Amino acid sequence: MSTGYVVGWGTLALINAGLAQAKGHSGLVWFVISLLLGPLATLLLVALVRRKV
Repeated sequence: MSTGYVVGWGTLALINAGLAQAKGHSGLVWFVISLLLGPLATLLLVALVRRKV
């Protein structure tokens, strides 16, 4: 695996964690989910997860 791929995947996980926190969810949980699912986790977070009230 190239270094750029790993850095990009990790950066996406950090972005997803921040987005999850902004929506009122656990950033750590979404960080781990993002490490496992990558761009699919981003899609789930943006399209399916509703903001906590």
